[in-house]
Amino acid sequence: MPDPIPSSSIVVDVRALEKSFGDGPNRIHVLKQVSLQAHTGEIMMLVGPSGCGKTTLLSAIAGTLKVESGTIHVFDSPLEKMSSGALTRFRAKNIGFIFQQFNLIPTLSVAENVSVPLLIQGHSSRVAIKRAREILEKVGLGDRWKERPNKLSGGQQQRVAIARALIHEPPLVICDEPTAALDAHNGEIVLDLFREVARSVNRAVIIVTHDNRILSYADRIARMDDGEIIEVIKQDQHQPQHFVHEHAH
Repeated sequence: MPDPIPSSSIVVDVRALEKSFGDGPNRIHVLKQVSLQAHTGEIMMLVGPSGCGKTTLLSAIAGTLKVESGTIHVFDSPLEKMSSGALTRFRAKNIGFIFQQFNLIPTLSVAENVSVPLLIQGHSSRVAIKRAREILEKVGLGDRWKERPNKLSGGQQQRVAIARALIHEPPLVICDEPTAALDAHNGEIVLDLFREVARSVNRAVIIVTHDNRILSYADRIARMDDGEIIEVIKQDQHQPQHFVHEHAH
């Protein structure tokens, strides 16, 4: 279990973030004075056109990308003030990151891939594999735990990556297009799992998505355009969430 975290309802507090890439005339201003808060108990989704800064913002919150100015507090801890070693330890304990690229290790079995975060934290291989098999059952891959990743479809590999991000029960789960490779049935399984995570005590989920099928699962939707947050919409979650089976025409 993760260490106890402050009881504040604010999980992520981003203030006036600035980030550019390139130099001189090729310099591209990707984040422009971005401020955003994510709270415990919620799924927040970041939406907007390609290239608007969503993944850059997500990477900054995850501590994998340095920004030029602004502050990022995750569970009251200022990421920009941490040494690289402290930041690595903080991420390993507190953040589960689901990448667009699955980043699975081809020489390891599915269960061994999923168990990696627990092994990093010092758990025995026996305990880690047992827990990996349990969470693989939750994502519908309990019977594939001995397989190598190259024996799985893209959607199955995505579910393995999701299981790996959740196995150590990180209080903050950050996802970059987690349902892009999933059909409606498996998308529902994954979104229900994210909902379960977000509803746990002192936990939250942030998702970057272009997938309109999943927007009903969001508690709040932050819309980005041209490096800025243009609006944050709060949704009524008294209605049951549903995974839309077809894109609107």
